[in-house]
Amino acid sequence: MTGPAHVAPLRVGNASGFYGDRFDALHEMLTGGPLDVLTGDYLAELTMLLLARDRMKDPGGGWARTFPRQLETCLGLAHERGVRLVTNAGGLNPAALADAVRELAARLGVPVRVAHVEGDDLLSRPDLLPQRDGAPAPYLTANAYLGGAGIAACLRAGADVVVTGRVTDAALVTGAAAAHFGWGDDDLDALAGAVVAGHVLECGTQATGGNYAFFARDGIDARHPGFPLAEIHRDGTSVITKHPGTGGAVTVGTVTAQLLYETGGARYAGPDVTARLDTVRLAADGPDRVRIAGVRGEAPPPTLKAGLTRLGGYRNEVVFVLTGLDVEAKAALVREQMTAHLTGATNAPPTEVRWTLARTDRADADVQEEAGALLRLVVRDPDQAVVGRAVSAAAVELALASYPGFHVTAPPGKGAPYGVFEAVHVPADEVPHTAVLPDGERLTLRHPARTRELAPVPDPEPPPPLPSGPVRHVPLGEVAGARSGDKGGSANVGVWVRDDAAWRWLAHELTVDRLRALLPEIRELPVTRHLLPRLRAVNFVVDGLLGEGVAAQARFDPQAKALGEWLRARYVDIPEELLP
Repeated sequence: MTGPAHVAPLRVGNASGFYGDRFDALHEMLTGGPLDVLTGDYLAELTMLLLARDRMKDPGGGWARTFPRQLETCLGLAHERGVRLVTNAGGLNPAALADAVRELAARLGVPVRVAHVEGDDLLSRPDLLPQRDGAPAPYLTANAYLGGAGIAACLRAGADVVVTGRVTDAALVTGAAAAHFGWGDDDLDALAGAVVAGHVLECGTQATGGNYAFFARDGIDARHPGFPLAEIHRDGTSVITKHPGTGGAVTVGTVTAQLLYETGGARYAGPDVTARLDTVRLAADGPDRVRIAGVRGEAPPPTLKAGLTRLGGYRNEVVFVLTGLDVEAKAALVREQMTAHLTGATNAPPTEVRWTLARTDRADADVQEEAGALLRLVVRDPDQAVVGRAVSAAAVELALASYPGFHVTAPPGKGAPYGVFEAVHVPADEVPHTAVLPDGERLTLRHPARTRELAPVPDPEPPPPLPSGPVRHVPLGEVAGARSGDKGGSANVGVWVRDDAAWRWLAHELTVDRLRALLPEIRELPVTRHLLPRLRAVNFVVDGLLGEGVAAQARFDPQAKALGEWLRARYVDIPEELLP
């Protein structure tokens, strides 16, 4: 392993999991306990579209405007405590945010050195991007996911604040750790350990009890969970914890849940290293402390993921409330009325028309809202006029001429633009990775020379099944936790259990066919299952569930965040010996 042999562990905290996360988290993390580096993740697929809209209004925009506001009271604190800040809040314009931080530092009189990383923006490289109809597509954003090398270079050059554009979420941590420990490209296991720690930290309080399946059963106070931090060691092992006295909890369960979030198979590929999730070992290391060890790393692939966004067209939505009796007949009536209008001779029908009926009603309800079902109409078309007033007016005109009790949840709109996210892979050697150091020097970095084409890891043999015995028909969530999320148009749902006996049952019970039966919405979609025995987990990737991505809002839960909780609520036959 390269780098000095005796280096103190690096304490890396996180203060943001998305653009719009808790505003006071930066201050909480700086004042809650000792840190060496504090990271902030502000970017997601949807965020890039939001930043593109900002940049269209102001060419100097395109970055997270909350970050300098947070620094108003925190930049001096970070400098006093010797905490270095690393953030991807630069979004589409990291140079502009770096300038804004310098201007703020000068106004506050805080002598910090600011650097930034750029090169991820591919809009000027149409040769690397897919074409549509033989011509470059009108992308709003096109950004490669860079690794941590630029961050490491900035920190080694003495930067106190490092601003990046689109890097992988874990790169905020791998870059800081590589700079601290002097790791090189061949320190694959150590880098992989930092990637895993970074993945746990990247979503903030999801690692400390936020959005956690067993929060109620485990008695976790999730009202105001603290943000996580990692104590990273030179060999890449780490301990996930949080500042003393903060809310939430750090347990093997909360860390397992976050490890499964938005992942796929055993190989978790990135620009710095491919981490093998099937080698991760978790162990309790005291109250609110979980040790991560055993992570193996492989060379990264020769390509980089790039996220592309474009305008998909226009979308409108009307939600009809159907109350009381004859819900199906009421739904059929309004559908027929609206369809007649949308397909009439004087109207151009929308390219896409989608109806969904949610039977949220119950019989003999004491509260009117509980007697109502929701019939949702979603229309899309490249032409705003087709889905705008033409649809809204038709819905309004039915107010006195349709089913009894007619009303809608909100006044119909004029049709709003929606975006499309697309992921492609581009040759890493074609993408510049530039660290702009505090003194203005521009340092061009190379992708690791040693690469490896990705290939699926064969699933291990499952453990022997449990002997047959009495069962009870109860929700899956009685024994299993889950966490789900989005990756472009696909969704993942990871399911884990907490002891070996339950794992023997889960590995045989929750097959692809069983998942399709439990979640009928995915019945016709491609589904891949991955076994992760060391986490006692199965992870499913469902391709196409989210259509063209979160911004397209293809379903009621557009980011699949609650897909896992729906699965946990489905009834299955569970051996009585596993039940509490």
